[in-house]
Amino acid sequence: MTASNPVHDQSPTAPLDSTAHLMNRISSQLARQLSLVGPDGRRRPEPPALVVVAHGSRDPRALETVTALLDEVRALRPGLPVHLGHIELNEPLLADTLAALGDREAVLVPLLLGRGYHIKRDIPETAAASRVRARFAGALGPHPLLAEALHARLTEAGWHTPEDEATRRGTAVVLAAAGSRDPESKLDTSRTARLLAARLGVPVVPAYATTASPSVPDALAALTARGRTRVAVASYFTAPGRFATQCAEDAPWIASAPLGTHPAMARLLLHRYDHATPSTAATRELATA
Repeated sequence: MTASNPVHDQSPTAPLDSTAHLMNRISSQLARQLSLVGPDGRRRPEPPALVVVAHGSRDPRALETVTALLDEVRALRPGLPVHLGHIELNEPLLADTLAALGDREAVLVPLLLGRGYHIKRDIPETAAASRVRARFAGALGPHPLLAEALHARLTEAGWHTPEDEATRRGTAVVLAAAGSRDPESKLDTSRTARLLAARLGVPVVPAYATTASPSVPDALAALTARGRTRVAVASYFTAPGRFATQCAEDAPWIASAPLGTHPAMARLLLHRYDHATPSTAATRELATA
């Protein structure tokens, strides 16, 4: 079954070397340099670097999307050094990013939605093989900001929460995720589904593109058998790719776009960074008091 509403590509339409992109980078770098100078003209100590750890994808839209997301993070926090490292498939690889940082302090924030092997093993082992003084943030999910972004993407695809009880009884959402063998990853996805259900007022069933069960088609079939004939697919992916496309094609009604560059994603990356860096969070609270 193919979604009746097309999934809009949330990746940037401008090439990465466009004038707008270059001006954004230049502005961010200038703001960062200015932020390092205190009122007395002395140089402030630089905060720990934020290293966003993405999985990597063969789909070129994924790298474009992640790059644009990091630009949003830089715009929100101009004084913060922000770097990108991939676990596989794309450059820069995490090991190379960490090598370039030398022995400085860094906070590694996974651009991953739940716990699993990459967070528990791959990222710490790669950091341990480097000279970086690393702190580690947890997975992005579950968190209310993810529910906010999921709701917004569904709304963009045509979602309207049913006002009458009869339509509500026939409506549901499948939260389509990548899947993992780690049971804690599945638990994280289920918690996000509950957060989204609280926003939408209809059942939200987690389902998976691979590895875990139920599959997205199985979840759709089970909901249909229970009389839920108006079922949307919420794309629980950070960027466009094979799994996101596959899940959207299974949708019997509407399918949302991946989370991508939704503003809540940039805010959530910084939230995870701050919580892994207590001194930075305390400094920010004093500065905004």
